[in-house]
Amino acid sequence: MISSLRGMNDILSEDYERFTYFISTATMVAQRYGFHFIQTPLLEETALFKRSVGESSDIVGKEMYQFIDKGENDVCLRPEGTAGVVRAFIQKKLDRAGGIHRFFYHGAMFRYERPQKGRLRQFHQFGVESFGVDSVYEDAAMIMMVSDILKELGIGYRLQINSLGDNSCMPSYREKLVKFVQECKDGICEDCIRRVETNPIRVLDCKNGACQELYVGAPKLIHNLCSGCNDDFATLKKILENNAILYEVNTNLVRGLDYYSKTAFEFVSDNIGSQSAIAGGGRYDRLVEFLDGRPTPAVGFAMGIERLMELIVMPEIKRDGYYIGAMDDKAVDIAVKIAQKKRKTDKAVVDYKAKNLKNHLKAADKINAKFCCVIGEDELNNGTIWVKDLEGKTEAILKIEEF
Repeated sequence: MISSLRGMNDILSEDYERFTYFISTATMVAQRYGFHFIQTPLLEETALFKRSVGESSDIVGKEMYQFIDKGENDVCLRPEGTAGVVRAFIQKKLDRAGGIHRFFYHGAMFRYERPQKGRLRQFHQFGVESFGVDSVYEDAAMIMMVSDILKELGIGYRLQINSLGDNSCMPSYREKLVKFVQECKDGICEDCIRRVETNPIRVLDCKNGACQELYVGAPKLIHNLCSGCNDDFATLKKILENNAILYEVNTNLVRGLDYYSKTAFEFVSDNIGSQSAIAGGGRYDRLVEFLDGRPTPAVGFAMGIERLMELIVMPEIKRDGYYIGAMDDKAVDIAVKIAQKKRKTDKAVVDYKAKNLKNHLKAADKINAKFCCVIGEDELNNGTIWVKDLEGKTEAILKIEEF
């Protein structure tokens, strides 16, 4: 027997219902905010992610599904969604067109990492990217959008925010941080030793407990912001407070790549174990320029769908549609014809096998149909159909034209 690859799961039955409910809910909220759907390819040039995510990251260094295709192109399955959207934004010359462009997307991403609960090798993300707005109010709108999605899904959360500064304040802070880490270099893990050379701000995000104890006294970026970044962060907090969005400042919340700046945020849940992040995002004003586009302010977020599946509170499922069956083989054709007409306005499912009424009622109940509609020999002769409302528990015999 051939099985699915490790970390690549099927989505069936109840999981499918939760999955599609998430997509429809998140889509509805994004459209309320004026965002439009974009779909990018699953397969991209590897160079796109090396330049955007960064060669020093674990994603590019260890986790990408990368190969040389038959045209000798170095390609990979996308490990995240933002880079592809930025590539499309530049390729379509939207960076040169100016104006504001707001997109949302959802789809499969791929990372070769150790599978665990809520973390798969093929996983799905819902993401949002906004281009052309340099106001902190757009950052706040991203946060409020995630909050609205989670509330619609009945998912509780804690919001953490931080500021990553900009070109005015980040370089001098990085020097202070590197100096601090080098003074305690003997006690830090190998990952942090590597990060201090390639991506120093990422040491603050280290999951090693011993490292975190050493970094308690590290200089905090939040205390080294220039006046512009400081004012923006104060404004962000005020907007969230004015809109009843609770938050906590996490000075260790970082993104670590050069194109990220100012706002960073993460939504966490206490109900999914140690891997608690359920959504995250921030401002990346320099990424379009990094990928050879015109400098364009941008901000966005992404949500891992599998991580949220068990937390979703599903609405009460109501009976829906028509089950249409035959008690006589001669009635199957008319049942199919009736169902096809019903499908112009309603959901209709046909059972092609002739059975008795009791079994038809069981089958209709199994698919949660609202109406069980059956044609037997008498109905066939009289041009009628027997209809039972499974919700209201009423029944009637109707002329087929009337039905």
